[in-house]
Amino acid sequence: MEQKTRMIIMQLDKLGDWRRTHFTSELNPELIGKTVNIAGWVQRIRKLGALTFIILQDATGEIQLTLKKGSVPDDVFEKADMPHQSSIAVTGEVKEFKKAKKGVEIIPKEIKIFNLAPEQLPLDMTGKTMSDLDTRLNHRALDLRLPRNQAIYRIQYQMLKSIRNVLDKQKFIEVVTPKIIGTATEGGTELFHFKYFDKDAFLSQSAQLYKEQLTVPFERVFELGSCYRAEKSFTNRHICEIYTLDIEMAFSTMYDVFNLMEEILSKTTKDIKKNCSEDLEFLDILDTFETPRKPFKRHTYTDIVNLLQKETEMRIEWGEDISTEAYRALNEYLPGYYWITHWPTEAKPFYIRPSDEDPKISESFDLQKGWLELASGGTRVHEKDLLIKRLKNQGLNPDSFTSHLTTFDYGMPPHAGIGFGIGRFLTILTGVDQIKETVLYPRTPDRLTP
Repeated sequence: MEQKTRMIIMQLDKLGDWRRTHFTSELNPELIGKTVNIAGWVQRIRKLGALTFIILQDATGEIQLTLKKGSVPDDVFEKADMPHQSSIAVTGEVKEFKKAKKGVEIIPKEIKIFNLAPEQLPLDMTGKTMSDLDTRLNHRALDLRLPRNQAIYRIQYQMLKSIRNVLDKQKFIEVVTPKIIGTATEGGTELFHFKYFDKDAFLSQSAQLYKEQLTVPFERVFELGSCYRAEKSFTNRHICEIYTLDIEMAFSTMYDVFNLMEEILSKTTKDIKKNCSEDLEFLDILDTFETPRKPFKRHTYTDIVNLLQKETEMRIEWGEDISTEAYRALNEYLPGYYWITHWPTEAKPFYIRPSDEDPKISESFDLQKGWLELASGGTRVHEKDLLIKRLKNQGLNPDSFTSHLTTFDYGMPPHAGIGFGIGRFLTILTGVDQIKETVLYPRTPDRLTP
């Protein structure tokens, strides 16, 4: 009722032909004395008698508005009495204010109010206390207005930009593959199944088969896109809709992928440190932010098993998977970026190539950062007969992969690739513990909205 009463008293404005001239990040002493149009949300209001200070926040930063009764129009001064997080536009004069970070403030001549927020918000937007994650995710659009969260996604933006820049220089082409598929990419049960008209269909769990096929026309392809895993896992590193970088390169082996990914991670972290220093500083990780050195250390699967048996209490038999508990134990010995190579062939998908020297070992790898797995990949099988054999060995029916296998009749080149988790990488870059914080609207077994 209070908000309705306030909205009746305070008439909302129309945008009309008013347009912004500057973002807050563009305000500087060179504009002193000039009139600018800015827009955003009311972050804070402080009243000191005849003085009112408003901190206006937009997508690029914030600026102080100073309103002195008698020095600004009466209707403008009265409009300053509004709830936090209301959306407004301001026309005002840029004045020098040496104490401000930008060295300037705005003296409003006109304020337009487009929407009033409720007096009682579901989240603490002052930044003094952090609401629990479920509450924040329930009100995600508001939560993402917090400067901390905006810093995370500015870092993600720079990360994706840098990845694309590296791949562009290496003659890759960006592709978009189907997310509705008729055959499970890797078999297994972790698939979202649904009826597609009169056929059975699945949400894609990987771009794998399509990116392999696309090496035939394009040689080098990558995709930044979503894949889906129907895995009822509630850990800090698992979600059901995953954003990944998928890369496939013709006339290559896994060693070429090593060089490419190390260049991507090196360039990406350097660009972030250079262009997102304020965001890193806001997250209090600027001094500890790591730019990895190339080349990364390489350890075979056998080396890792031996290390675990020698240095820890873990007893892993050769051929077994490496558990999260085992990776955490490894973190003491291998804290940085490193590769685990040459996994047992039976532990890897059908499209991974067995070693020519020992078919029990595959031309495969995982990329680790300490205990956390970031990526997996390897050299692919490019011979049709061998691929059919691998399918059968994995208990899969080659008839279900007819359209994929047909591609191998058209001169499939030797090729290799990788699938890299963007969300997990962002947790490392930003220092957050929970992967749900690195996804705008995360999907988990118990979360389908907002």
